[in-house]
Amino acid sequence: MAEKATLLRALCAVCICALSILDAKALAGPPDGSFVPAKDTAELEARLGKILKDNNVPGMAAAIADRDGIVWTAGIGLADVAARTPATPDTLFRVASISKTFVALAVLKLTEEGRLDLDAPVKSLVPEVAFTNRWEATDPVRVVHLLEHTTGWDDVHPKASAHDDPRPVTLAEGLAVDPESRTSRWRPGTFFSYCNSGPAVAAAIVEKVTGKRFEDYVQQSFFGRIGMPTADYFYSERTRALLTNLYHRDGRTPYPYQHHALRPSGALNASAREMGATLRFFLRRGETDAGKILAERSIQRMETPVSSYGAKAGLTGSGLANSAWSDRRGFSWRGHTGARDGAGADLAYRPEQGVGYFFAINAGNGRAFGDIRRELSAYLTKALADPAFPPAAAVAPDLLGAHVYDGWYAPATTQLQSLAWQERLRGLAHLTVRKDGLTMSLLPGPVLNFVAVDQTHFRHEKNAVPTVALMDTPDGRLYAGSELALVKISAVQAWAQIVLTILVLLALVSVPLFALVWGVRWMLRRTRAVPMLHVRALPLCAWLSFAGGTLVAPGVVFFQEDAAVTFGRMTAWSVALAAAGWAFAAFSVASLVAALRAWKRRKTMNPFAYHHSLAVAVLFVVAVVYLAWGGVIGYRGWA
Repeated sequence: MAEKATLLRALCAVCICALSILDAKALAGPPDGSFVPAKDTAELEARLGKILKDNNVPGMAAAIADRDGIVWTAGIGLADVAARTPATPDTLFRVASISKTFVALAVLKLTEEGRLDLDAPVKSLVPEVAFTNRWEATDPVRVVHLLEHTTGWDDVHPKASAHDDPRPVTLAEGLAVDPESRTSRWRPGTFFSYCNSGPAVAAAIVEKVTGKRFEDYVQQSFFGRIGMPTADYFYSERTRALLTNLYHRDGRTPYPYQHHALRPSGALNASAREMGATLRFFLRRGETDAGKILAERSIQRMETPVSSYGAKAGLTGSGLANSAWSDRRGFSWRGHTGARDGAGADLAYRPEQGVGYFFAINAGNGRAFGDIRRELSAYLTKALADPAFPPAAAVAPDLLGAHVYDGWYAPATTQLQSLAWQERLRGLAHLTVRKDGLTMSLLPGPVLNFVAVDQTHFRHEKNAVPTVALMDTPDGRLYAGSELALVKISAVQAWAQIVLTILVLLALVSVPLFALVWGVRWMLRRTRAVPMLHVRALPLCAWLSFAGGTLVAPGVVFFQEDAAVTFGRMTAWSVALAAAGWAFAAFSVASLVAALRAWKRRKTMNPFAYHHSLAVAVLFVVAVVYLAWGGVIGYRGWA
């Protein structure tokens, strides 16, 4: 089986790469052994400036803090390219999803005061907020699920991301934009799946309990006391005067300000100095110079996940709008990241060390984001010895002997249901349990090796704590991480998926090549006519429709810039994508019908040409059925 998996990786790396157009190099950076952290803040600032220049990012702001205060801040580059306005530590940046941090803090404060219960069913608190959960009678959506991303809801659809009403809308109006996305796809409290609407619903609960607008409650309870005098969720006159522009990847073309339908989840504007004060608040475990805002136990609860399968297995991960990650040396960090068109931000801290950093950039550039994160995290840990990793433990003999966990796995969840078809293809993996760990072979992708911590828990080679657990659940046999879950599937399912994927991709490659042959013959009229031309031409029409849909897909044409606005509204591109999907389906079915109807007259055609057309038609119809299951055929992001 190991040889087969190796062969499959080689095949799929060629075939499925077209489905996985990812900027994998964006976070790669140089190998660990070649990287030396900056020796002081002057060198650090120079390095950050070079990263901006190399990646066409106009500007950034950053801060480093410890428990005693902010120890370094910097504004680097430009906040406004046309006006040549420099970025400063007091420039407001869009921190995007870091906004969710304050939703969790507000909920925890109300919980401390006895006014809210994390385990309370959401329906009992805000019955006016629409959502669908077919398990509500036995497994209701609870407050904790909203903030730990375990509601099972789809992430917000493009029409909600594209919503841009400057009035501004109330939170209730924002939640009314896309209620159909709030449908539990699995039992709440089981699988993690990042969802922007969950924290927004939690903010609605804060409004209901306090009788105040969420933004006003956060301003009074947190911003004013932490030391965030200019932080604002709104595009006010004061904000406009302090706010950076956000830029496309060319570093010159600004985005217009976009108003967020779900402000609590992503609309906060704040400065590096203010986010440095937020870091200090976390490092002091809920205390500020103005006094205690939250008890230490609340901050610890925020950092401790409880509701997902991974959390129940004892893995660290996404708590209440607060995530865990490990740097390349194996040091653990907590915090939250944020990203949107033209913006990226990172709030990260190490409670045990008492240090943290924040940075924000005004262009959406993954490579710059990864390089800046590495510079800051390495700088703060440079004086520390490498973390000690525990020795490998022995895996339970029954797991090795029975091979109960060996086999094929597929993603159990997807953040956006409209991308489930793609996740299912590129997320397929093969697992092998070893006596001292396990190996996960991704197709296509790397081979991941994990070291056993105990009989069912495993850590990555560069992690001191468990990152993966093998477990049996009512939803199947799982390879569970803190924020992912793969469910075991049969070898028949896996191989059928692999073989069909490769055959469909080969069909897509062969159709235009084959058309060159009969097309040239037809145009040059070397024969009086091409027999049953429609049997040959219809698969080409299906291929052209598929190619057209691929060309207008956001990852290919826009490289994920402007995608929400372009496909979340009725535009030429979004209509073209829907039309291309329907055309591919129609021409594929027509191809199969034509080939089957021509069966009795097939001898009038070249035998290879006929059977190629028939096989392609069958495979295209299989692809249509699969894409229709994934919601891709006729996809209307604006609806």
